Amino acid sequence: MKKISLALLLCPWITALIAQQPYSKDVNEQIARVETSLSGGLVIDGKLYTLSERMKQYNVAGLSVAVIDNYQIVWAKGYGYADKKEGRKVTANTMFEPGSISKSLNAIGILYLAQQGKLDLYQDINQYLVNWKFPYDTVSHDKKITTAQLLSHTAGLSVHGFPGYPRDSVIPAVTDILDGRLPSNTEAVRSLAEPGTGPRYSGGGILITQQMLTDLTKQPYEQYMYEHVLRPLGMTNSSYNQPPTASQRKNLATGYKSNGNEVPGKYFVYPEKAAAGLWTTPTDICKYIVEMQQAYQGKSSKLLIQEMVKLHVTPYKNDAAMGTFIQNGDGEKYFNHTASNEGFSGLFIGGLTNGKGAAIFVNSDDATVAFELVNSIALAYNWIGFRKPEQITTVPVNDTITSKYIGEYILDGFLSEIKKGKDGLYLWTDGISSKIYFTSSTDFRNLELRGTKTFTFDNTGTVTGYSNTINGRLRATGQKITTLDTLKPRPGQSGVLGRHLLETKNYDKAIGFLSKGLASEPSDSSLVRDLAHSYLFKGDITKAIELYRQYLKSGHAGNELSKNLKNDFEYFRNAGFDHSAIKRASEILSL
Repeated sequence: MKKISLALLLCPWITALIAQQPYSKDVNEQIARVETSLSGGLVIDGKLYTLSERMKQYNVAGLSVAVIDNYQIVWAKGYGYADKKEGRKVTANTMFEPGSISKSLNAIGILYLAQQGKLDLYQDINQYLVNWKFPYDTVSHDKKITTAQLLSHTAGLSVHGFPGYPRDSVIPAVTDILDGRLPSNTEAVRSLAEPGTGPRYSGGGILITQQMLTDLTKQPYEQYMYEHVLRPLGMTNSSYNQPPTASQRKNLATGYKSNGNEVPGKYFVYPEKAAAGLWTTPTDICKYIVEMQQAYQGKSSKLLIQEMVKLHVTPYKNDAAMGTFIQNGDGEKYFNHTASNEGFSGLFIGGLTNGKGAAIFVNSDDATVAFELVNSIALAYNWIGFRKPEQITTVPVNDTITSKYIGEYILDGFLSEIKKGKDGLYLWTDGISSKIYFTSSTDFRNLELRGTKTFTFDNTGTVTGYSNTINGRLRATGQKITTLDTLKPRPGQSGVLGRHLLETKNYDKAIGFLSKGLASEPSDSSLVRDLAHSYLFKGDITKAIELYRQYLKSGHAGNELSKNLKNDFEYFRNAGFDHSAIKRASEILSL
């Protein structure tokens, strides 16, 4: 669901390929070059990686990719498994659920309505909403929200993204989600800032456009989008059905967590279809990319005329256009969107004038391999604005020195942890665990994280923190955490690090950070839940049960919270946590 910046940055079990069309010798050579030249923004000691090596390293079950050159889809290929238990392999036709990429096609549907004169992009959205109206309040300062602002994330609205619903859940209506009523699992979509004051990514705002489309067309959202957007674009292997139909299920990828565990029920349901509900393939997304490229230049108009396509791929504010994000690479502009649903992630990118592009999906929460693969594609096909990765040489640093670096840090409000792994130190921050590569005894780099980091010391030689320098500019200096009393992390960071510490069985520290987070964000029930888990696995069953009961009575009470707790227990059970403690807690709570 989140927007991620597209920074310019074969084990036999995954090489099987099914239903793949034959390609020419030249195309096969290009494919081989792409598959064997993966790296992050850095090449460590001259080492490049194969796609299969990176999929194995990142624990990615399956991957699907399609590549555009000279305004044509030149190849598409699937790797690995759509479903590991079934032994079903990914093909170019396997459908993935790539989250926020749904927003780009949704924008095409809304712009088509505007093109037909059925709505004005710059008028009050309540003119077009029938079954639900946006409840303006004092936060909006009497300024009205427009459809253009919704599509470009400049309406100042809440609800960044949607977590989805397990398939056996009660699925809420769109109006319930917009108002935050049970069984919705997100807060109401409301104003957080005055409309037009600046970009604030909001899946909630996109959901309003879904309601608007259904009110205006008097058709189910998925029906309208297939008949008027997907089919005209040739995207016949795509659907906004949530949940998918029985006939579609045999062709769906199963979602997997980054640890390799299968998503409960294989995938989650997203009634927030416009924001996260599209099932599609890289090939179908590339059909959309090519049509946008051609229409932008006035060479096609299968759906939108040139004027409307320019709204879709021209920044409205900062880098956000109406349905895409724009990046400038040495004069060539690229439109793109990234995404993640539960157990799925991916991206697409297309050049506005160079006829190049790609779409890549994985059935994993970890999209790192997709970003590395798009860089490999860009270099193989000479995309303007994508630079060759930087080459660095590492140096050995002995354990006596590296042991001093282990601990928790805060850098620009973000919390991180440095810990020892099997093959050296790792830096964990905001859900990313990245190996540390030392270029001196105090300087280090990470493949997944930008910048050169340098450890800092006081006069006694004690480590006090580390700094981060990007492109020669000092961006931030962090501190090693020695006390939580004066700690001031960004909102949500205490919970993110606390959950990480819990999952790595560092219970005492998890309790400290989660308690710190709860003190500043007392309404965040997930902090209460994770704090209960930490006490449970530490062995304090009494405190854990007290907190579990507090969690079950909070916010959205009832079946949904019970199911969330059951899903968590299942996760911990599969991850090798204390089964007897989980069983005892489940019995006491009657789960």
